[in-house]
Amino acid sequence: MNHSDSERIASILEAVKYEKVLFEDKADLIVINMCSVRKSAVDRVAGNFKRYKKYKKKNPNLKIVLTGCVVESDRERFEKLFDLVIDIKEIEQLSDRLFNGQADLPDKQAQSDYNNYFNIKPNYQNNFSAYVPIMTGCNNFCSYCVVPYTRGREYSRPVKEVLNEVTELVENGYKEIILLGQNVNSYESQTTNKFKISSQRLVFSQGGQQRLGRKNPKHIPCFVSRIPNSKTINFPILLNLINDIPGNFWIRFLTSHPKDITEDLIRSVAECEKVTPYIHLALQSGDDEILKKMNRKYTSEHFLNLVKIIRKYIPNVAITTDVIIGFPAETEKQFQKTAEVMKKAKFDMVYINKYSPRVGTVSAKLEDSVNWKEKKRRENILTEILKETALENNQKYIGKTVNILIDKLGENLICGKTESFKNVRVKLKVTNYRSKIKKGEFTEVKIVEADAWGLKGKIDK
Repeated sequence: MNHSDSERIASILEAVKYEKVLFEDKADLIVINMCSVRKSAVDRVAGNFKRYKKYKKKNPNLKIVLTGCVVESDRERFEKLFDLVIDIKEIEQLSDRLFNGQADLPDKQAQSDYNNYFNIKPNYQNNFSAYVPIMTGCNNFCSYCVVPYTRGREYSRPVKEVLNEVTELVENGYKEIILLGQNVNSYESQTTNKFKISSQRLVFSQGGQQRLGRKNPKHIPCFVSRIPNSKTINFPILLNLINDIPGNFWIRFLTSHPKDITEDLIRSVAECEKVTPYIHLALQSGDDEILKKMNRKYTSEHFLNLVKIIRKYIPNVAITTDVIIGFPAETEKQFQKTAEVMKKAKFDMVYINKYSPRVGTVSAKLEDSVNWKEKKRRENILTEILKETALENNQKYIGKTVNILIDKLGENLICGKTESFKNVRVKLKVTNYRSKIKKGEFTEVKIVEADAWGLKGKIDK
């Protein structure tokens, strides 16, 4: 989400004639896009400001702006440091705020585009993989999380806007569409066309004629005309709609809350051939008492049952997760339950976070009773479990030929990701084949080696 926000910030600034510079000490404007989920990120913002402040001595006209997810308790502190602190929900006002309402925008259309965050056309970071936010905010109020306080309550982007953006991206050759939301499972948009679901695919009704979306190869310039009417579009239906957009591309989504993921959604992931077999499902803790204190609204049994259902429908799926260790009053026994869930779930990757209190959240009122050294010890234990399960999962790829989307190119090396989000490195033995490979394209590779963190492949050319 931070990357997606930054693409919109860049778009706003370029519309008022700002240009990127290679070196930050040459800049007239520095914008820090902040994440407040972890205290360590907030501390880095303060550290960066000290460095940027030195540049002001050389360039008195330098402006330093802070945006992103800023909690009120941090805002007062940062407003004393930065030239401007602006909420990400108000980022469309950035140019006006910088120029005190006198921004020389290129045309009236640009001005109107900034009246709504989602209507700001992003300056995409590359030409093959794009972040597409479909919702923002959160209603869950997990006791450790600041997102509901910084981004507000859940707001789903209108389905027409989502489909139009994805359609345009695919038309322009994008191969990977990443749908974003604090909780994509909660996506819900109202629309006004008639539709029904067949046993195979979505069947669209228009002018009395019916058709299966994916079986019609003819390009339809205005995809909006195919949207169902007078119904609620939830996330599984949205996936089906995007899947039916003509083109050769992958669909990913981040991130899912276990309390909201349904069998209907899992089935949609399995049946939509463009949706990749990769699900990020945040566990946070394997102990039910800790989960209750976190206000997560599910149990470890429910989580493991979800994993079982996902693997039933999608046998080749990769499942990743988040875990918080050292939550206030977490005992050794409670920590061991998290370790047991990790062993049973056999995750492909786990993003392990050592708990740190965030002012303004419910858990910040609790004593941070697990010391840093103990948190580090527990992190090491979970990392060893992850190494075993990730290696076991990755070894299943050896000998298989997989499709990868190339995201990096070296002299005799290419790197890319599989549908299941596995990193693959390929050394090229035939030097002249390098010129035939392009970044942002799909290519088939045979997997020959695996470790816990990735795969190695070869191209038989």
